[in-house]
Formats: sequence, structure tokens, C-alpha cells
Amino acid sequence: MHFAHSPRVESLRRQLLDFMDAYIVPRIPAWHAAVDAGRFPVPFMADLKALAREEGLWNLFLPSLGEDEPGTRLTNLEYAPLAEIMGRVHWASEVFNCNAPDTGNMELLHLFATPEQRERWLRPLLEGQIRSAFAMTEPDVPSSDATNIQTSIRREGDQYVINGRKWFITNAAHPDCRLLIVMGKTDPDADPHRQQSMVLVPCDTPGVERVRNIPVMNHVSPEGHAELLLRNVRVPASNLLGQAGDGFTMAQARLGPGRIHHCMRSIGQAELALELMVERCQERKAFGRYLQQYANVSDWIAESRIEIEQARLLVLKTAWMIDEVGASSARREIAMIKALVPRMQARVVDRAMQVYGAMGLSPDTPLADMWTNARALRLADGPDQVHLRSIARMELKASERTRGGSAAYLTPGRGPGGCDNKA
Repeated sequence: MHFAHSPRVESLRRQLLDFMDAYIVPRIPAWHAAVDAGRFPVPFMADLKALAREEGLWNLFLPSLGEDEPGTRLTNLEYAPLAEIMGRVHWASEVFNCNAPDTGNMELLHLFATPEQRERWLRPLLEGQIRSAFAMTEPDVPSSDATNIQTSIRREGDQYVINGRKWFITNAAHPDCRLLIVMGKTDPDADPHRQQSMVLVPCDTPGVERVRNIPVMNHVSPEGHAELLLRNVRVPASNLLGQAGDGFTMAQARLGPGRIHHCMRSIGQAELALELMVERCQERKAFGRYLQQYANVSDWIAESRIEIEQARLLVLKTAWMIDEVGASSARREIAMIKALVPRMQARVVDRAMQVYGAMGLSPDTPLADMWTNARALRLADGPDQVHLRSIARMELKASERTRGGSAAYLTPGRGPGGCDNKA
């Protein structure tokens, strides 16, 4: 077992860190100023994307591409440390065409699209010419169980007619968003996991209405977490993605890699929060002593380092498993990191905010945004409780094969801690 990066990955890490330091970090104030002034997409993003592509830092997330498609061929394990670096600045992933939800949508199209669909939608996404959104969650049902989805996708001749309401659809308010991948029910009478399908819907299709861009923790994202109304939306039957009834299975194929990408970026944000906390506690004094000299602050630093390293190792193991045996066989590990990493990030960021005092709550640091991201991620792609329940069910099922095997470790007549049970 080796923990060192390969020479290729280490070279890409250095290249990516240099790019971030030279071109992205200095533009953080300008990015916020442009967004606050209503200029979105931010004017300099196109130049940064062109530069990133020129340097070969493009589509790093997709392990398997056609020979004529732009991108660097990396495994999930190789991509993990790179995603961590990009995650340090929340908008940086877009510069390298590695931003959610486009990454997951590109993977869906790569796996299931027809040649015509790939040419119309996948190629411009890979080129970074357009943006996209994945329209699954709905306001009237608990969408953590995708079988609850109510949006109707009804076949009429050579068309599908779509009616429903979606919300918290990331990217749907982006001016460059051109495609919605809409999940709904094509056959309400089928088996619960065969009722759903996915349809490709151009954003300018009549009947697609953006109702609002929903604030998250009172924070408004310029790309949007939109509420959409789909009223008698008609698209050609050829816009069906994959086969009718495969929607649930395709959603699972999409969400697995998407969840690990979120966790990779979260570790990058937690790492930055720890760096900021360490710097601040060495320069700020309270009651005549530097904060680092107080035991509770030094404990926070140590606990944060331990928690980040634990989370990173589990994420790397999960990435390795996806590469080796596929996302389906790594379901337990994917669920574990999704439940673990956002909560770890929130704890580390919260400690850093406490060290910074009121400044940590302000826009003068990235901490408030990183805390918001961590809290929202505990719901995005499935709430913690769903993942914890899945893990427990898998553990219980696995125990059926060895049930009773641990009984040999019990000593009759003795209770917990070796205490005698006799009165």
C-alpha cells in the first residue's frame, strides 16, 4: 500500500497549485465585486478557462473519454487531490470545467446518450461552451427517495409532454445553462424502481419557467438553486436519455461519483479553514496571550488535523474502490463519506470562525461561505439520515453471514467490563 502520489499526479498538483496562486486567488475580490454588481458570468472567467485548457488542466474529473474529446484521463483516485485543491475556492472548479452539476451530467451523457445526443449536448459541455442542470428534487415529496418523484413525463406520439415542479435545481439560473436533464415518471404503474425516466430538455423550451432563485441560508448563489415550473413542456421522443424506466438506475450511477466529488472539494475547504485558524491564532492576542497558547485552541487545531486526515483517507479509499470495482460495489463507502465529510468540514470551519471572532462571520474571510456550503451539503445528494440508514442496513445484512460468531468472545456470567453478574 502506497500513500505517495504518482509522479504524474504530483506534477499536476504542482501545476494546479501554481495556477490557483497565480490566477485565481488574486481574483477572489474581483469575482465577488462582479457578482455583487450583477455581472455574471464574471467577465474574466472565459480567459481563465482558455488558459486552463491551454495548460492541460481541463476535464480532469472524467476518467474515460473518447480519443477525440478534450480532457486529461485520470482515475478517481488520481483526481481526488486535484479536486481538493480546486475546492479551496468555491468557484474555481468551473475554470477547469470540473464544476457540479455539469460533471455529473457529462458522466450521464457519456454513459447513456445516443451519438446524436452526445454531439448536441456532451461535446459543448466538454468544451465548456454551455452549462447544464439536473432537475430531480421536488418541493411536494421527500426526494431523498427518488421513487417519490411526481413529475409526469407522458408519451404523446413522437413527443414527451412534461408537467411538474422542481426546486433547488443547481445551475438553472446560470445565463449559460442550456440543458435540463429532467427526471420524472413515464410509467406510474410499473415497479417502483422502473417508473422513472430522464429526458433532455433545452432550457428555452416553451413551458419551462424559472420561478425563483432560492436563497440557501440567506445566501443567493448567482448560478442559482432554482425552482422550476414545467407546464406542458414538449420535447421529441428522441430526447429520452437511455431507456424508459432506467431513470432510477441512471440517477444512482450519476450520484455516486457526484457525491465523492463533493467530498473531495469539502476536504479542500476544511484544509483551508485549518490553515486560516492556525495563522490567526498565532497573530491574535486575548488577555495578553496569543490564542495558540490557550489549551482549547491548540486542541481545536489538533482535532481538526486528525479529522481531516481521517476523512481524506476514507475518501481516497472510496475513490480507489470506484476505480477498482465500480460505484455500485462502493455504495457503503460512498454513503460513509457523504455522511462524514460535510459534518467534519462544518466542525473545522466552526472552530476557525470562533478563533477569528466576529470577523469569521463576515465576508472578510471565506469561512461563512464554507460553513454554509458544509451545512447545505448535509442535505444535497441525500440527507445524512438516508446515508446512515443505508450504512446500518448494509452492516446488518453483512452480519447475517456470521451471526453468532462473536459469541465466543462472551464470558458466561460476566457483564460489561468484566463485572460479575451474580448478586
